[in-house]
Amino acid sequence: MRIVLGVGGGIAAYKAASLLRLFTEAGHSVQVIPTEASTRFVGVATWEALSGKPVSTSVFDAVDTVNHVRLGHEADLVVVAPATADLLARAAAGLASDLLTNTLLMAHGPVFFAPAMHTEMWNHAATQANVAVLRSRGATVMEPATGRLTGKDSGPGRLPEPEDIFAAALAAAGQASDEAGSSAAGRLSGQTVTVTAGGTREPLDPVRFLGNRSSGKQGAAVAEAALAAGARVRFIAAHMEVPVPAGVELVQVETALELRDAVHAAASSTDILVMSAAVADFRPGENAETKIKKRDDGTDPVITLVRNPDILHEVVQRRAESDAGAAAHPLVIVGFAAETGDGSASVLEYGRRKLERKGCDLLVLNQVGRSLVFGQDTTEVRILSPQDAPGSEPTAVAGSKADIARHLIDRIAERLDAAMPSV
Repeated sequence: MRIVLGVGGGIAAYKAASLLRLFTEAGHSVQVIPTEASTRFVGVATWEALSGKPVSTSVFDAVDTVNHVRLGHEADLVVVAPATADLLARAAAGLASDLLTNTLLMAHGPVFFAPAMHTEMWNHAATQANVAVLRSRGATVMEPATGRLTGKDSGPGRLPEPEDIFAAALAAAGQASDEAGSSAAGRLSGQTVTVTAGGTREPLDPVRFLGNRSSGKQGAAVAEAALAAGARVRFIAAHMEVPVPAGVELVQVETALELRDAVHAAASSTDILVMSAAVADFRPGENAETKIKKRDDGTDPVITLVRNPDILHEVVQRRAESDAGAAAHPLVIVGFAAETGDGSASVLEYGRRKLERKGCDLLVLNQVGRSLVFGQDTTEVRILSPQDAPGSEPTAVAGSKADIARHLIDRIAERLDAAMPSV
């Protein structure tokens, strides 16, 4: 694959040398295009030695080959790392002030940005607006890592590790890295996948909440498998105990109602919706404005719970009610069921009832408990479908949550092929 590696003018530019090595050792041909500012951190000689190609920052070099047009036109993938606030702004504005921004305007293939800057710069409304513009045009903008920055500060804005950028950039190009090992690699290329993950928290007062044991591990694994399959991934995260996957478009929520709003906002522009978040069935009827105190008379407070909306069922219903003349989105809707059996029914029976009640296209069924599923690295699931033969028992799939995620992506890809409207 022919890759253009753009290097922005930040101190994290030194990490791009390791990223370049990862691309070249994987067999890709890489043309480095630094900005003039970045050469104050890493010199042109370093890029030429590591890439084996001549390197320039100017549109006036190699004019006979029309570099400012040719490089972007020929590239299978353009990766910008680090992407500074200035570079993101120039790219969003469509400026062509140097060889790199000219190349970005000419890019015919996927474009991938790995931002790096101070936290306040990343959180600034102008930067967030520029990121939104770039994403709306189809570019992938990776979420920066959180950690120690150039000085004594820490926070979001740190350039992700080269290995993470490498995997996420190849996924954006519809290729999986060797480590991903997904049999569905490339099968979701061009599709938008929305994944919900983690556990919602329902506030009782300013310091307390009702929550659940979900760690977000399975949702994160699904997002990574979808990236490896070539999809653009929108990740709606409630409380997570694991890092958000690199390369996703992040939407953060806390409560079930916030999750509901985020899912409905995303649904119309989503091809595949995977509802792996553990959504609270109930929330307190009142959220106290001050901390609930112990009472001097020894009486206990009474907390009234109210039912949260059934988000999965609502999305299915809205799809069914959509205009018959338009493509009904999401094309594939996947639910998750965390069940415990009892004297009335088995886990599988409860799962089948939930599938019928929810109306989704696939249902991932887990048996849960204190030492099962939540927070664990391994699990066992059954994937149910309305197309299952009556009385059949779906095969249990066991393994790491990454294994389960790759198997689920395979099933989703198959279901998507059946759901795609005929031309």
